[in-house]
Amino acid sequence: MARYFLKRILLAVPTFFGITAVCFALAQAVPGGPVEQKLAALRGLSGGGAAATVSSASAAGAASHGGPGSVTAEMRRALDERFGFDKPLHIRYWNWLVRDRCGLLAKSYHYTDKTAGRLIADRIPVSLWFGIPGFFLAYLVCIPLGVAKALRRGTRFDFVSSVIVFVGYSIPAFALGMGLKTLLCGTVDGLWDVLPLGGLESDGFDALSPAAKIADRARHMLLPVLCYMAGSFAMLTLLVKNSLLDQMSADYVRTVLAKGATLRRAVWRHALRNALVPVATGFGGILTLMFAGSVIVESVFEIPGMGSLSLEALESRDYPVFLGLLSVTSALGLLGQMLSDLCYVLVDPRIRFDR
Repeated sequence: MARYFLKRILLAVPTFFGITAVCFALAQAVPGGPVEQKLAALRGLSGGGAAATVSSASAAGAASHGGPGSVTAEMRRALDERFGFDKPLHIRYWNWLVRDRCGLLAKSYHYTDKTAGRLIADRIPVSLWFGIPGFFLAYLVCIPLGVAKALRRGTRFDFVSSVIVFVGYSIPAFALGMGLKTLLCGTVDGLWDVLPLGGLESDGFDALSPAAKIADRARHMLLPVLCYMAGSFAMLTLLVKNSLLDQMSADYVRTVLAKGATLRRAVWRHALRNALVPVATGFGGILTLMFAGSVIVESVFEIPGMGSLSLEALESRDYPVFLGLLSVTSALGLLGQMLSDLCYVLVDPRIRFDR
């Protein structure tokens, strides 16, 4: 087993290099980068959308004109040198990989006084506050619910719960979040105003008592965590139900029942563990889910987490932050795959990857 995981680690290294190299090259080729944005600002243009439309060809054409707002070739070369675009692509990638430690030490274009690693480190705890409870609550609710639906297949409980699960799954995350805010956050007169509109904590949070801090943080977390869970709720519940139904029809379960065991004992003591083998594939996703965050949920509830940071980096063409996030999430994704394989072994000891 150790030999298998050692192989996976060795294969993860070139995979990481391949992911980052391709994405690094694509990021450099996308129009509307930092050089184009600076050139647009020199011409008196405003707004990220206008800057994104400025191409290298138009910059070269404007270099031959004089007068206010014109851009010379010397200005273009100075900007290329400032942002490192004067070097070949492979040199830039090597500097990003080695000198900047996979982009974590690179200075942000938007937050000029902070590195990408510092920004990511500041946002990770915020995403963890919502990612960890959302992940574990999804499994703590969906596994028992899937078992209950399998044991009561075809009953009214199975039908009603399926309707609720699929209705919740069909609602997009942003629509669910806005709907919950409208109903419970007092955005419309006459409706309930019991939860905060967004954010991570209330004003004056530091002056609260420990118990009041926990209650305040829980009130802010409730709606975002529900939106986190909604995306995987239906799929995980039905996966548990269908996997358990397959196991309940297996010969070893019929043997357990023939020996006098009750159906519940046969399910909970024997069939459930084998039914969790397909579910174990999602355990590795806890790493990317907790650290990467959700762009939509964090935008709706104004949460300054990893998801909102990635959106800000994309909108402002902040390449150092975007590529730093890419390196972190790529490494976590590869580690998550190995964690899923380990969960396979823990759930079903019959699985041996070294054979």
